[in-house]
Amino acid sequence: MQEVNGAAADGFSAPCRGAGCTAREAAGRGKQHRRPAQAPALLCAVCRARLGLELMRLPDLYEECALALGASGPRREKVSGGPLPGMPFNATAADVRAAVMGVLGAWAALVVQERGAPAPRRDAAALSRFLLQHVGWLAAHSAAGEFSEEIARVVRRARRVIDPDAARQVAVGGCVEPGCTGSLTAAVRARAPHEPAEITCDADPAHHWLGHQWLQLSRRVRPGAGGAQEARWISAADIARLWAMAPGSVYRHASQSQWRRRTRAGRTYYYEGDVQRSLEGRKAGAASAAS
Repeated sequence: MQEVNGAAADGFSAPCRGAGCTAREAAGRGKQHRRPAQAPALLCAVCRARLGLELMRLPDLYEECALALGASGPRREKVSGGPLPGMPFNATAADVRAAVMGVLGAWAALVVQERGAPAPRRDAAALSRFLLQHVGWLAAHSAAGEFSEEIARVVRRARRVIDPDAARQVAVGGCVEPGCTGSLTAAVRARAPHEPAEITCDADPAHHWLGHQWLQLSRRVRPGAGGAQEARWISAADIARLWAMAPGSVYRHASQSQWRRRTRAGRTYYYEGDVQRSLEGRKAGAASAAS
């Protein structure tokens, strides 16, 4: 098989190496959850589109982090530029700004070295524009997966600085809408456990549900290899957030209904089928009491 810049050149559809598909694989525990990338690209259409959007957003995130330099967060004294000595200084915001410039600068240098392109100015906006101009070439580079992962990671870090209460992303699975190749992600806020989570598709924002519909959706999530529906295990914290329940109620239901459980890395997860039956029974009982 011939390769062009590290990518297959015979039209072979290899599994996508993008950040989104990496998360799909981690959630599904298998490479079958990665979307196909049509050669010579090593990223699927969804991951490439996401990469472009994140590159477009990075300059604004970089500037917003500048506004957070004097905000609350890990603090230290800064004596050269910025706040006066002894004034609050958000070290996390400064570290993230340095990381943004480091990531953009490193990948721009790769393009300059391997393509002979003129070097852009060293500022976030110019570097992002430069990488967007070469994003097609980068998507077919042997390091496309690393590029996608590093951009996604620094975007997440910047968003956490700007909004420390930003929603945590919980992978749900493949989109349940017919013909859609996207992935579903539930956004839950640690500081607002009683607000319903939102479940969205990374390929089509019109595919959108509220958190309390999660377990119902899981019946429709695409099955794994061989057509068998994969067992799903959910943490108590995610059950509480997705269903707007007090954590104590989750543990009470788990004990009373004898949910099956397993432990990974010191955390307890409950079997989705048991959770679903209990919570649907709870909802039906509440409806009967109200009638």
